[in-house]
Amino acid sequence: MLCGEYIITWVFGHLFSLSDIDYYKPNPDGSTRWTIKTLPCFPERFNFELKKDSVTKKVDSGVSKQFETIKALINREDVDMIINAGDADREGEIIVRTCVGEAKMEGKSFKRLWLPDQTSETILAGLNSMKDETEYENLANEGYARTYIDWLYGVNLTRFATLKCGKLLRVGRVIVPIVKAIYDRDMAIQKFTPDIYYALASKEETNGEEIELVSKEQFNKKEFLKAQALCDKYNASEAVVTSKKKKKDIMKPGKLYSLTKLQNVLGKKHKMSMEKSLKIVQELYERGFVTYPRTNSEYMATAEKDKVKGILKAVGQIGYPVKFKDGKNIFDDSKIESHSALTPTYKIPKKTDLSEEEFIVYSTIMRRFVAVFCSEDCIVEKTEITIDVGGFEEFTLKGNVIVDPGWIKYDDYSKKDKVLPLLEKGDKVNIDFKPVEKETQPPKHYTIETLNNYLKNPFREDKKRMDEEDDAEEYKAIFEGLELGTEATRTGIIDNAKKSGYIELKKDVYKILPDGIYLIEALQRMGISMDKYKTAEVGKALKKVFRGEATINDSIGIAQNEIREVFEKRETSPEKDTDDGFYGDIAGKCPLCGGEVRRTSFGYGCSNYREKGCKFAISHVICKRLISIANVKKLLETGKTNKIEGFISPKSGKSFDAYLKLEGGRAVFDFNN
Repeated sequence: MLCGEYIITWVFGHLFSLSDIDYYKPNPDGSTRWTIKTLPCFPERFNFELKKDSVTKKVDSGVSKQFETIKALINREDVDMIINAGDADREGEIIVRTCVGEAKMEGKSFKRLWLPDQTSETILAGLNSMKDETEYENLANEGYARTYIDWLYGVNLTRFATLKCGKLLRVGRVIVPIVKAIYDRDMAIQKFTPDIYYALASKEETNGEEIELVSKEQFNKKEFLKAQALCDKYNASEAVVTSKKKKKDIMKPGKLYSLTKLQNVLGKKHKMSMEKSLKIVQELYERGFVTYPRTNSEYMATAEKDKVKGILKAVGQIGYPVKFKDGKNIFDDSKIESHSALTPTYKIPKKTDLSEEEFIVYSTIMRRFVAVFCSEDCIVEKTEITIDVGGFEEFTLKGNVIVDPGWIKYDDYSKKDKVLPLLEKGDKVNIDFKPVEKETQPPKHYTIETLNNYLKNPFREDKKRMDEEDDAEEYKAIFEGLELGTEATRTGIIDNAKKSGYIELKKDVYKILPDGIYLIEALQRMGISMDKYKTAEVGKALKKVFRGEATINDSIGIAQNEIREVFEKRETSPEKDTDDGFYGDIAGKCPLCGGEVRRTSFGYGCSNYREKGCKFAISHVICKRLISIANVKKLLETGKTNKIEGFISPKSGKSFDAYLKLEGGRAVFDFNN
């Protein structure tokens, strides 16, 4: 399509993908079957090829045709400049770069059109201020490094784990720690045993109003008498109001939205899945109604102040009371990596232009923007009353009363007003403390919000809310690469985990599924540790590439070393051996029917199970100890294994060593030499 002096064409998604292992290490028989002989695979140079259909393994005709169009246009004699107008992120950067590189462009300038939104003004301004593509070299390097590393983990470990287990296991650098987080939480809930404790509480009337005081002191279920004694001590003393503070204050609205924070709100309030909300906000962006969605920042750049004034003018014209406001809580360059917060543009749609779900997403973004720049302050009356009980303990009652709602009329406000009793300094308060029996509560399942918050910073130790005013810790974690996944990839990875049957999302609650349990426990048996620590180590290395502090090969080296450990980590000592071989390996003859005992997905079993109904089987794991194929072979040959170290008693939890011996067609413990 011609547009003035420009020829415009497009790339739909990824036209290219990295070649599979067969390209680098083809099987001798020419087949594409998976085999341990080709693993691990560490290409000296990664090769891109036109994307193939996952079922037919052939290049889609549409993909091929579009690339030929791109190639022909790039190499036309009357074209002297190529412009990368891909999405303004690392993904968009390498998608276009790869196409241009594969088209063998030579002797032409290469420019980058970087667009924070898709409005006409921004596009024209961008065309007049394009930088040379070399200015984005570090961003591209990080994008390629991330792609290569994900290939190394995904291809090598997926094949290895699948060959070991006999069923497809998707092993990825980010998908596994996400599934494991949900697995760990759900296992903690299943194993949770509630316990009784005693809290000290008083709920008595003073001047006709009920006043509840709850002590910080708590006692376990065996300490009822201690709890009662302290209650008696409190009740024998006097409770007096020692101070009352009352002042009016301005309550600030929440920050502008990053993608994650927007998805949190939409998931919690509207039960909208992450993939649904991302799809909608992406469409709103492409229609020019909102800024670039895949941002991890809740702040705007100081250079965008004039742009914001233009948006405010448009917003004001549709009736919202807004005015320009400045300050570090809105404009902060130090908390922007690539993109500013998600906001509306001056191009405002009519409600009739949007579907019901589009309107929900757009109005959520708009309302937060209006709240941040609202010309009407939210005035609250804050009250704080301190009550001293006999000098033993102080109790503080806090309450807010909204005097003038201001921005609350336009954006959500989750805190409820709490009106405090009419007490003044010096007043005596009636008390009657009693031990109140309470029960400890299990952890809660992950929700869209809490899982997102965890993935943003999986090393956060305290329980503070993620939307606090002082969020320096969160941005430090993001810029260091500690987050699991990125704003651009996280939604898709979680969706893949759902499609793979590892996790489920009902309303806005995530739960582990049987296949997810199998994945995590199988990886643990294999000694594949894809935890948050290793994922974060790679993430930090990628950020160094982005900052120009490391090369692509530096970051790839970290991944290769970790993968190499999986293949080299083999215990040769018979007592400590945990190598359970590969799916289908023959362990020996069945002691019951003479059939072949083979390695299965869940242990070692007789191959005559279906035909003759032979039920001989040995579990992979006995008393939390992985049983190696070498020990099973010896058991079937001699009737007894080597001495095996590291069994765990299910009753006492203590470790013990033992032999396994055959007895009546079953494997039983033998503690004799």
